[in-house]
Formats: sequence, structure tokens, C-alpha cells
Amino acid sequence: MLHTHLVFVTKYRRNIFSKIILDDLKTIFESVCKDFNAELVEFDGEKDHVHLLINYPPKVSIAKLVNSLKGVSSRMLRKKNYPEIMRNLWGNMLWSPSYFAGSCGGAPLEIIKQYIQQQQTPL
Repeated sequence: MLHTHLVFVTKYRRNIFSKIILDDLKTIFESVCKDFNAELVEFDGEKDHVHLLINYPPKVSIAKLVNSLKGVSSRMLRKKNYPEIMRNLWGNMLWSPSYFAGSCGGAPLEIIKQYIQQQQTPL
């Protein structure tokens, strides 16, 4: 298994995430990871971005995994009509088109887990 640290930022860096939305995102991301035979090891975020630590098999393309994670989560959250999202974003975009993907082969995974856990999760 390979490890990657992913960061997704909301479109226009809008502050839209609450604890409830982040909890929903975690469930959605776990489901998408299972479809790729991957595992969401750690997840957290702040009002305008999320961090994921994922274990995935070498045959999986990071670009395809990210595309699915962002696409499915955007569709699922928009269906729930959260006022924070509806008020601050328009169109069909939840995420910025860019993302960060860092290989975690050399760094101890516990350090990365700690970093993700230390995000200032909204209440």
C-alpha cells in the first residue's frame, strides 16, 4: 500500500464547513475510498479546506481517486442543501479545481496523522 496526504480547498476559499458537514464528508470519503480498495486513515479540516491521509494500492491513479473524492462529495453535499454551502457557493462547484497530494513514503505516518488531527475543526 502507498500513502498520500491530500488537501482540498473550497471554491473561492469560502468558509462553508461546520462540524456536521465535515462529519458527512468523512463518511462520503470513506465510501469512495472503499470503491478504490483504499483506506481513509485520517481526516479533518477547517472552515475552508480538508486534509485526508489515505492508504491506496499502487494500481490506483491518484488523479482518478481525487477526481472521484471531489466529484462524489460535491454532489452528495449539494443534495443535502446545507445553507452554508448554498449561501456561499453557486453553480456546481464545491472544490477549487486544484489539490495538494504529497507522498508519505518517507515521513512517519504518526506525524502526518498528528498534523491532520491538529486542524482547527469548526464547531
